[in-house]
Amino acid sequence: MISLYSIVFGLIVGSFLNCAIYRLETKQSFLKGRSFCPCCKHILSWQDLIPVFSFLLLGGKCRYCDKKISVQYPLVEIATALLFFLISLLALNINTLIYLMIIGCFLIIIFVYDLKHFIIPDKVVFPAIGIALAYNLYQLFTTNYPLSTVLNNLYSALGAAGFFLLIVLISRGKWMGVGDIKLAFLMGFLLGFPYILVALFFSFLIGAIIGVGLILAKRKTMKSEVPFGPFLVIGTFIALFLGEIIINWYWNLFII
Repeated sequence: MISLYSIVFGLIVGSFLNCAIYRLETKQSFLKGRSFCPCCKHILSWQDLIPVFSFLLLGGKCRYCDKKISVQYPLVEIATALLFFLISLLALNINTLIYLMIIGCFLIIIFVYDLKHFIIPDKVVFPAIGIALAYNLYQLFTTNYPLSTVLNNLYSALGAAGFFLLIVLISRGKWMGVGDIKLAFLMGFLLGFPYILVALFFSFLIGAIIGVGLILAKRKTMKSEVPFGPFLVIGTFIALFLGEIIINWYWNLFII
């Protein structure tokens, strides 16, 4: 039942994340004001706001101006529902469940925003880092959470951020952006060692595969700019849900 509730809750939260992404783009507050069509600005009624189903029932078009609705909206809602479902299977207690869901929401916003605008906004990544830090301190002082785990997360965050800082300095900002450094810090704090290595490995691997594919398809050139934030987010989720399996498989290769 918890998993079922997580899916429904994820669809609802995904709808809110779409609103947050749009208002972040337009520099509007997402804490007040009713939802409206980005094209005709008509206030949306309740039947226009049912996650996924409204998009399908409306045929992917606005009820009022007949303009196409971006496929981003149902995709974000479905992705959030799937993410919340997986988190409900992974989390061992309510505190971890809430923490991972909140951080997951920030990561989805970063994924979409960087994909569309080639930038990781400080308004998203800094609060996420603050929440990760607060969660670790809360666990340290209120549970049996070992200090070594908190230090592990901190060192992983500093190591990942330092690695990306080195890339930025060497390339003079041509290969990576400063936003990737901040996101890498968040990843390290969330995952710790050795899971951060899994995240970074798959981030670069998937990024390379898609980059080569785009070049072969003549959609990009060697000089084209490609946002790396989405690959870092994908790598983070892979490490979060499959990290232990991947690490155990890797070590078993060396066991005779």
